[in-house]
Amino acid sequence: MVLGIDIGGTRVKAALVTEAGETVRSGQAPTGSQPETFVTNLNTMLRTLQLGQPAVSAAGVGCKGIIDVESSKVLTLPGAFNFLEGQRLSEIIRPVLPAGCKVIADNDARIAMAGEKQWGAARDCRDAIMLTLGTGVGGAVMVNGQILRGRGGIAGHIGHLTVDPDGPECMCGNRGCLETFFSALAIESEAATVVHRGLVTKLTGMSPTCHDVFAAAQSGDRLAGEIVERAAKYLSGGIAALLFVLDPEKVILTGQITEAGEMLFDMVRKDVHQRTFGLLRRNVPIVKSELADPSGTLGAAALALTL
Repeated sequence: MVLGIDIGGTRVKAALVTEAGETVRSGQAPTGSQPETFVTNLNTMLRTLQLGQPAVSAAGVGCKGIIDVESSKVLTLPGAFNFLEGQRLSEIIRPVLPAGCKVIADNDARIAMAGEKQWGAARDCRDAIMLTLGTGVGGAVMVNGQILRGRGGIAGHIGHLTVDPDGPECMCGNRGCLETFFSALAIESEAATVVHRGLVTKLTGMSPTCHDVFAAAQSGDRLAGEIVERAAKYLSGGIAALLFVLDPEKVILTGQITEAGEMLFDMVRKDVHQRTFGLLRRNVPIVKSELADPSGTLGAAALALTL
């Protein structure tokens, strides 16, 4: 039995998981916005989760930002939870773990890849790319069966791949990053501009979410369709560039935007094929995550199993 913990923006989730990837028990708690609240909520939930269960042998923790895997230290975490910068996640949870329980932590996108490698779409792969498509764009790269971390733990930050050198400024300090064109925030920003200009669209009268934009596009709304097609073209361009560099067996997409289903996947597959087939001479499968639980706890548990 291992413990998987996923630290999210509003909630922290955890699960007791078997080596076969079966969730025995799960729990969640508000993340909180202050250090004391965060630690109290997290550890209270973990104590409750473990009551009456066999002792866990290892724990995996997933968190946004840049994490030093060996020490579990949070090196960089901008935003509301920057109070975790400089903290060792293992030391925060060790008081509620059994003696001798090992702890490992990593970036949330890389733990998602760990889950896919152990039980999901990458279980038969040695070379794969994963993109997490949500508020921003995360990513992870697996080469020769190993998840890349790089010299400073930055490897796999696909959302900051430059797709337009003169594009809009990104929060990372670069310009034209993929997530400034394809992400929930980017798509919602485009839709809000259309609504603000008073153009005729089914989005009129809304503060449109990314889901609203895809739904309108699927129902035939011309302007929503143009927003989706334009954003998807940048995503396809970014994936094509990665295929030329890494030549993977498979590309895995996960995250809230993949709920758009085949509409999104059809556009991306067709465009990536057109861009890459001339050199690759093969189709690289672009597939959706196969993990039964997309919350991140399974990925964190998979990470723990690598200890």
